[in-house]
Order: sequence, then C-alpha cells, then structure tokens
Amino acid sequence: ETKHGGSKNGKKEGLSGSSFFTWFMVIALLGVWTSVAVVWFELVDYEEVLAKAKDFRYNLSEVLQGKLGIYDADGDGDFDVEDAKVLLGKYKHGWNNQYNSVVIFMFSFCLMSKQYFWFFLIGELKLMSLWWGFFLIASLKERSVPAQPTSPESEETVQPAEKSYAESDLEEEIQSVLHEALHSQPVSYEYDMDVEKTVSDPEAPGDSELLPEDAMEHYTEPKHEKQTQNQDTAPSAAPHQTCAPDPSPPSLPFSRLSPAPQGPSCAKKKKPKLLNKFDKTIKAELDAAEKLRKKGKVEEALRAFEALVNQYPQSPRARYGKAQSEDDLAEKMRSNEMLQKAINTYDEVAGLPNVPSDLIKLSLKREADRQQFLGRMRGSLVTLQKLVQLFPGDTSFKNDLGVGYLLIGDNSNAKKVYEEVLSLAPNDGFAKVHYGFILKAENKIAESIPYLKEGLESGDPGTNDGRFYFHLGDALQRMGDKEAYKWYELGYQRGHFASVWQRSLYNVKGLKAQPWWTAKETGYTELVKSLEKNWKLIRDEGLAVMDKKRSLFLPEDENLREKGDWSQFTLWQQGRKNENACKSVPKTCALLERFPEATGCRRGQIKYSVMHPGTHVWPHTGPTNCRLRMHLGLVIPKEGCRIRCAQENRTWEEGKVLIFDDSFEHEVWQDAENYRLIFIVDVWHPELSTQQRRTLPAI
Repeated sequence: ETKHGGSKNGKKEGLSGSSFFTWFMVIALLGVWTSVAVVWFELVDYEEVLAKAKDFRYNLSEVLQGKLGIYDADGDGDFDVEDAKVLLGKYKHGWNNQYNSVVIFMFSFCLMSKQYFWFFLIGELKLMSLWWGFFLIASLKERSVPAQPTSPESEETVQPAEKSYAESDLEEEIQSVLHEALHSQPVSYEYDMDVEKTVSDPEAPGDSELLPEDAMEHYTEPKHEKQTQNQDTAPSAAPHQTCAPDPSPPSLPFSRLSPAPQGPSCAKKKKPKLLNKFDKTIKAELDAAEKLRKKGKVEEALRAFEALVNQYPQSPRARYGKAQSEDDLAEKMRSNEMLQKAINTYDEVAGLPNVPSDLIKLSLKREADRQQFLGRMRGSLVTLQKLVQLFPGDTSFKNDLGVGYLLIGDNSNAKKVYEEVLSLAPNDGFAKVHYGFILKAENKIAESIPYLKEGLESGDPGTNDGRFYFHLGDALQRMGDKEAYKWYELGYQRGHFASVWQRSLYNVKGLKAQPWWTAKETGYTELVKSLEKNWKLIRDEGLAVMDKKRSLFLPEDENLREKGDWSQFTLWQQGRKNENACKSVPKTCALLERFPEATGCRRGQIKYSVMHPGTHVWPHTGPTNCRLRMHLGLVIPKEGCRIRCAQENRTWEEGKVLIFDDSFEHEVWQDAENYRLIFIVDVWHPELSTQQRRTLPAI
C-alpha cells in the first residue's frame, strides 16, 4: 500500500498544512537569499540596468497611452482602468479583490513591447516586489477605505463617476506623464543652471533703474536679458498656483508664533481634458507626435505637429502641441525669436472653435508666463485679462491678473483686483499678502499688517515669499512691535534670509557676512587711504554744491524716514557715471576714477548725503549682499549722530571711513544741533570674482 501511495490506515496521504507552510518558507527564504546573492556578488550590472531604465519612463508612457489606446472601450479617447474593466467584464463583479487587481495589471503588462521583457528577467527582484506590493496595497485599500467623491470645486470639467482610491492611484500612474508634461515649466532659456546658489527664489533680477533700497519697495520681476554663469538669484513674481503646498515649515525656537500651516491639502487632481471630439479621432497621431516631444526630439516633434496642423487646421490639441514644441525648441536654442512663435501659437489655440476649457486655460496661462519672461508685461496683462473674462469664477486667474498689474507698477488696478478676490474668497491667502503689500506701499502701515500676517499664516501656495516676510517685519518694526523679529526668524528658517539680521533678497551665497569691516579686511586699503587723505577736497566740493546748487541734493524718496530732512547728491549709480553731476565736483570724480571696485560697482552708488537735525531713519536693509558701503565723514557734529548696524552702534569722525555691510539691518539717528554731511562709496564685496562683477545684473 505504501508503494502505491496509500497510508497505513488505507487513506490517501496528502500535503498537510504544516508541510505546505514549511515549503512556502523554504521557497521564500531561497528567494530572499537569491536576491542577497545577486546584489552581494554583483551578478547583475546595475549600471547597465539603470542606463537602460532611463528610457523606460517614456516607453512605458507610449505603451500605456499609445498602444493601449486601441483598447479604448468606453469612448473617452484613451485606455484607462474603466476600459480594462469593460474588456474583462468586471463591472458586475466589482473591483474588490487581489485577483482582479493582478489580472488588470497582467493584461496591461502583456501588451508592453518585448524590448522591456528583459528588464524583469535580470534579477531585479526588488522591482518586481514593488509592483506586486503596489497591487496588494491597492486591493487592501479597496477593502478598507470606501470610495470618496472629489470636491466639486477642484475642477470645472465633468468627470466619470467617483472612483475608489485604488482606481485613482492606478489611473493617475497611467496618466502621470501626460499630466506632468502639461504642467511642467521649462528652464529659463537665458539662464545658466550652474549659477551661484542663494537663499532666495530661482530667478535673477535684470537691470533695474531702482535705487538700492527702493528695490525692496516695489513688486518686481526680472527683465530677461542674456545672463551668464555666476549670476545670483532673487525673488520673482510667481503666478498664483492652485494646488502646490509650500514645504513644511521648521519648528521655531519661540512660542508665541506657531509655524505657518501647510497649504490646503489638495484633492487629487483630475487629468485635464485636452481633446475635443474631433481630436479623439486622431489621438493616435497626436500621441505619436507627443511621444517625440517627451523624448526630447524637439525638432522632429515640431515637424510632426506642424504636419498635423496643416492637415487638421481646426485641431486645438495639434496646435497646442506645436506651441509646446516651439516652446521647447526656444529653450534648446536659447532663442527669443522662437519663443515669440510659441507665444503666437498658444494664442491661436484659444481662438479655435470647440476648444476644451482646460486647454484654453493651459494655453493662455502659458502664453502670459512666456510674455512675462520676455519682459512684455503689458502683453501678458492683456492675456491675463482674457483669462479672467473667459473664466470669471476662477479667482486664481484674478490673482495672476493682480500680479500682472503690479509688474507694470499699476498698484491702483492691482488693488481693485485683490479687493474683488477677497470679496469672493475672504480667506484667499495669496490675495491677502498682495493686498497687504499694496497697502504698505501706500504707507498704510497699520492696515497692511493683518493682511500680510493672515496671508502668511494661511500657508496658501504663492505666499511663502521672502518679500512678504520682509515687509511684514518692516511694518511691525515701524509700529514698534517686537514681533517683527519673530517673522524675520521664520523668514530665515524658511530660507528667505541669510540670517535674522541680514535680510537682503538679491544674494550670492557663500560670501563672508559680518556687519562691520576694516579696510584691511576689504582689501581696498588704497581706496580708503585716498578718501581719508583727500577728505577736505571732497568736503569742500560738496559744500560748494550745497551753497550754490542746492537743488542737486534730492530728498530721499524710498520711504525710509520716520521723520526729518535727508537729501542726497549722486555721482555714480549702478556703475554709471552721472556726467552732469560730476561737472559740479570734478576733482572728487577724478579721484574716484582710479578705483573700479567703486565706480564699476553696478550694485551700488557713490553720493553725498546730508542729514539735518531731528531725522530718524527706520531700521532697514539694502537689497544685496554683493556690496559693502563706505561712509567718509565730512561735516560731523560733536554729538547726537549715530548709526547702528545689526546690534552695534558707531559714530562718524571727520576724515575717517566707516565700512559696513548694508545688507544687515541698520538704523540712523540725527539728534545734533547742526547738519551731518558724509560721502558714501559702495564697493563690490571683495570675495566676488572678476567674472561675477562683470556679469551680475545691476541693482
């Protein structure tokens, strides 16, 4: 009986539960140790695997969005979870167990090109584990978490019935490449990626005509001149984002101010609807052209989309693909001319019939962004106005329009826009910080504070900007509120400031930072000696101008004074000599011509400064850490005049030079009985290279 498979009691022997478990564990452990052996003994060339995998993302996109398109079963123009369920007849049984999950996955996987089959056979057991783990977790989620409807406010377009989390995750994976391509922002064309790192946001200022401190009081976006390596970065006007939470703020060392909350947790974004009925009929051709663009074959993609536009002139998606390809090519060629073509094509998209609303939004928003990039602010404003007219209920476009007005200096219309936004959405943090910014520019200091504070506390996208921390702190300081330094601390911890005291926004990272300097530390000893040796000559020429041409001394107009009378007579600004001014002080100007570290400092000034009794200058910081400021005493009262930089007070002496870094907070008091006259000379920070001095944009 034993020979014939029977047992002693005559019953057929089977595999017991314990034996099954034992063999299962043996096989599992064998798999684990095989994986360890593969890695430990380097049986697989992982470098080659990774190199091969670089192209995997694009080809997976082709497979799932292109080749699987022929299996579109529900008529929405693409292959997704709903189509797979139709094809497998799973609607009546429900998407509710691991078996169905695996079947759907294997169905999709079997349709993949054979060229990827090797990828799963070379010992990458970890990758396979991730795939299987994903589907197991998805199925478990299905069983434990009920489907939840998406907020109707998150998107205007109508979508199919609500899906469970597992379905949404899988569908999002299938659609992610297309969605990312539609929302990504290419690198600026004129901007070298090997720039100096800074503590600010990622765009550099262009040649501005603003005075140094004045640059802090205006809402600016850089002009996009040709830029080079070693350029710093600076805050720029960022359009309002609808769903991109700011990074989590660090905990603060003080208790009264809690960290700003995260931005609103956004509902999972639904894919934009970019195809009208006609475009769905030519989806395969559109996908083929789009594949070329995603793979970086920009010229081929442009030719493919141009052919589609010629063949189907009423196709919005084909024309949008042409615009994107021109946009990409402009980046590659660093060509503003090509970028203008892209702008024109984006505009054409919105003018076609039967354009999906999502495609209009994407086209016009990108058009406005690219117009701003070229410095065509008024053209961008027209585009933004068109968006607001087409989608009056979308406050994000109104917010962008407000920024557009600010960029051309039209604070009045910007204020009206943000008042309208706040009437529709009283808790819109983006609108609040910008409205507070405008109020402060109008010198309505007390009124600006709650808007700036509540906007920053909202954590809404677009509010985590150094300028708002800067102006909120400044407003609080002017009201005598010591809470200002808590906001400066938060701005520092969020990376907007180099320190609580050094709060300039146009910075080159890594430069030596200290409030006060000696002539030896700067390396500009010859300049200092020359100024101190010739101080009486400089003084006498300045006094002559004060006596005979008093009108050449212009009042300080940067809103830095609490009270008093403070005027300046400028000889050099942004590295440019004022020829007419120098005619009044020729010897002083001739003396300075020998020192390019001063006359060539395009981020500074050379000027006389006269301050009369009873003047107080608010605590403030200069715009950049790229310069140092020299003060030569010319006419100094015996007492009553002092300057504070960071936490140290000093006084001037006639014929002596004080040197400080004005990117640190500084404050001035003039409580003497007579006027104070000094000569101000800005010089490049000594650690800046020759290349940096030549290429950094002027401020």
